Amino acid sequence: MPRKKRGDRRIKLPLTSIVGLGFGAFVALAIGLVLGLSVSANFSNTFSLLNDKTILSTDALETQLRTHFSSVEKAVVGLKPFFDDGTIGFEDPERTLEDLSIALKSNSDVTTLAVTATDGRRLGIYRAPSGKLWRIETDVPPPGMNMADLPALDQASLPTWGPLVEHEVGLFANVSVPLVRDGELIGTLTAASSMKDLSHIVKARDEGLNNTIFIVDGAGRVIMHSDETGLQTGGSIKANLPEAWERIGDPVLAGMADEQPIEEFQKAADLGIEVSFVEANDDEYIIMKAEFDGFSDKPWIIGQYYQSATVSREVRRLAGSMFVGFGALVISVLIAFWIGRRVARPLRNLAVQSERVGTLSLNEVEPMPRSRVAEIDQVALAFNSMVEGLKAMNTYVPRSLFIKLMRLGGSQAAEAREAELTILFTDIVGFTALSEHLSAEETARILNDHFAILVEAVEGEGGTVDKFLGDGMLAFWGAPDERPDHAEAAVRTARRIASALHESNVQAEAQGGPQILTRIGIHTGPAVVGNVGALDRWNYTVVGDTVNAAERLQTLGKEVDGEPEVTILASADTVARLPGEHNKRPVGAHHLRGRSGLMEVYWIDPHPQAPSRETSPQAVPVSAAE
Repeated sequence: MPRKKRGDRRIKLPLTSIVGLGFGAFVALAIGLVLGLSVSANFSNTFSLLNDKTILSTDALETQLRTHFSSVEKAVVGLKPFFDDGTIGFEDPERTLEDLSIALKSNSDVTTLAVTATDGRRLGIYRAPSGKLWRIETDVPPPGMNMADLPALDQASLPTWGPLVEHEVGLFANVSVPLVRDGELIGTLTAASSMKDLSHIVKARDEGLNNTIFIVDGAGRVIMHSDETGLQTGGSIKANLPEAWERIGDPVLAGMADEQPIEEFQKAADLGIEVSFVEANDDEYIIMKAEFDGFSDKPWIIGQYYQSATVSREVRRLAGSMFVGFGALVISVLIAFWIGRRVARPLRNLAVQSERVGTLSLNEVEPMPRSRVAEIDQVALAFNSMVEGLKAMNTYVPRSLFIKLMRLGGSQAAEAREAELTILFTDIVGFTALSEHLSAEETARILNDHFAILVEAVEGEGGTVDKFLGDGMLAFWGAPDERPDHAEAAVRTARRIASALHESNVQAEAQGGPQILTRIGIHTGPAVVGNVGALDRWNYTVVGDTVNAAERLQTLGKEVDGEPEVTILASADTVARLPGEHNKRPVGAHHLRGRSGLMEVYWIDPHPQAPSRETSPQAVPVSAAE
């Protein structure tokens, strides 16, 4: 990090002086030339901003709507596998209703969740506007699900959105997925979302008295309107929504029948946004519309309009004013370009380096150069000191853990708690004997290369490396970010380690280097995870019997006959969470040191895709089993 040299008397010019004098001269020159030549240049800026605003505001509305409906779709997609494999279903209605209630509580975008069997039986949960959950145990269609209008599905159907459904409690959008068990269609799972839930999105996008947001469904009916009680033209909407746009009582929407497209909005048109003039009540309005598809049986139209005032007349005169201020604009742009580059160069560099700091890519961060501008020079010194401090900290804190804790909320996410985790413990076979014949540098190099393989495999499956213990490693899944597949991720990690270790051993053999054999133990169960320590010595770690059991399983791998390259032993608790796992073999119930009772142990095939490389335990000592 550059340090300020003693006696450094270089003149530091304040950034405020540079920006003030530079842009002050620019504004004075621009105004002095432009005012006398072309006032209409201001309208050019207005037009350009209006074009950009059209795109940004339409995209923002579409993004929020897609986010909402995607959340509804994910609800049924996430529940479908549990119905397909029989975990929940009509066999246990009470549990099914309980699970649907949990799913509904965890997704505020869904109003109704219901499953309908092919014989007409139905179970579901409906959330009333008051927030109360009602059970659905009758064949009467629940809110949002008029079964006659829902799409027909077969076994291979993807999530399918049906037409809007009107109900006495409101208007609903719905999406359905087929439920398939043993290749047969057993029913349909449907999620419905009340259109009232979109009102906050529509009203939030409304920018005030001169802006109106509306949504028209595929049948030409207005289903959402941000100014129902106070139209820009005066009065209010007379009809109850949904209603055809010609008949709801909004003169602007009724005027769409005679709208006049504005050809100058080509940039917006290229993105599928239609911009037009509409006359209503002796005034002109600019209306913007875009097609919105994917979440109903027919595409919707999302749009907005606002009073054009003098903008429409000035837009038509833009061509005649373009050449008037050309000379002044050239001078202004050159001056602005020079000042902008002068001021923005260090700030642009700071932004690039800050982005790398944000992703903890600290080795890619370049030191900020010193500057004659006092404020920028101070920022550069502070930034360089910060990076050096982060590099020192990141040496001892795993980057993946640091990123997860930052994403999940820092100290709150790191509070110690009990959670169900899957623990993975590794150890190198005979490393003590191997290191006796190696120098300290060779030993460190082999360990570092080995740990690099382990860390890459763990982080590749979203796990957290807790610590390195001699030549072993402790890693876990399920915290700080919760995930239901933590056992599967741990087993995938063990196999990734086996694959990478095999490739490393092949290279080492070709170079005359030592072969590394590894034992891996995996166990799933409750453990305490979070900050453990005192005062200023805290570690984010896992403790408990589950951790000890994983280490004992790794140690049990010593009893496997032969010298397999990788031995993976997992507990029955872990194997029970591996749906569809066939590449395993029970090796009996065993006493693990420090534990009472027996534990059912399984050998996991480290190379399930390569049968010729399989290495399975021939026997586990009878003394270890009961």
